[in-house]
Amino acid sequence: MTVEQLTPNTFTTGDGTRLRVHVDDVADAPVTVVFVHGWTLSRHTWDRVSPGLSSEVGTPVRTVRFDLRGHGDSDPSPAGTATIERCADDLAEVIGHYVPDGPIVLAGHSMGGMTIMALAERYPRLFADRVTGTALVATSAGELAEPGLGLPKPVAAVFNAGERLLRSWLAASRRLVVGKRSAWMRPGLRWLLFGSRPASADLAVTAEWVAGCHPASFAGFRESLAEHDRTGALERLRSVPAVVLVGLDDRLCPYAHARRMADAVPEAELMVYAGAGHMLPLERADEVTARIAGVVRAAVRG
Repeated sequence: MTVEQLTPNTFTTGDGTRLRVHVDDVADAPVTVVFVHGWTLSRHTWDRVSPGLSSEVGTPVRTVRFDLRGHGDSDPSPAGTATIERCADDLAEVIGHYVPDGPIVLAGHSMGGMTIMALAERYPRLFADRVTGTALVATSAGELAEPGLGLPKPVAAVFNAGERLLRSWLAASRRLVVGKRSAWMRPGLRWLLFGSRPASADLAVTAEWVAGCHPASFAGFRESLAEHDRTGALERLRSVPAVVLVGLDDRLCPYAHARRMADAVPEAELMVYAGAGHMLPLERADEVTARIAGVVRAAVRG
């Protein structure tokens, strides 16, 4: 197995937004796995999963990771484009440029999984002709407008009202926080995103990713998440190997959401992780790698 390229690239979308893309080009790979990260995070969400895929699968696997617009090292979202639909368009363009032919397995975490659903909805021919497997990790097909967060209803209502006020403020802001100033976020993110006993390094790096999300993009994508309803798009996943992964302590995309997706795609394997929260690619990296590898093996076998 030979790695030909291990460098970040800059790709410019049709509307002029520059996305940071990382390609691990492996010689003779029969399949490419394209990873899509979640809201306020970055392509580095997948750093523990992507490198181990080839050895786990037992055959070379090419991988592509990229920062969604408004996230990580990509440009902020131009006005009106911080939407899941636009992310699906970006994903289609990234695939067209970096994976112009051959089979593709798609792996999406949180909003990344929603982007995959939107891709199936907006580009059915691409999905039918090229996509040979999917992994939906800590994600949802809808009902995100007023998340329960595992709280009593009155408390959740107060939390969501405060979140809406914060969103309005961020929509008009130019900067959130940078560098070490992200430390103030850690207690809240620990509660919101992680299960029991998260590693301090995982909490710190997640806070840095969230701090790096452009504030107007942060707010715009939250509006799009509230409008997300793509249970119907899951029908297109039924013809390929698929897995649905969820942590039992996930407050954002809880077990009930994973159960609904698995019911809509009965051929999919539903895996539940006790003690894990929303950040499965960090909290359960080995297990996530193994499950995506299983999808890849099934896709390679055809």
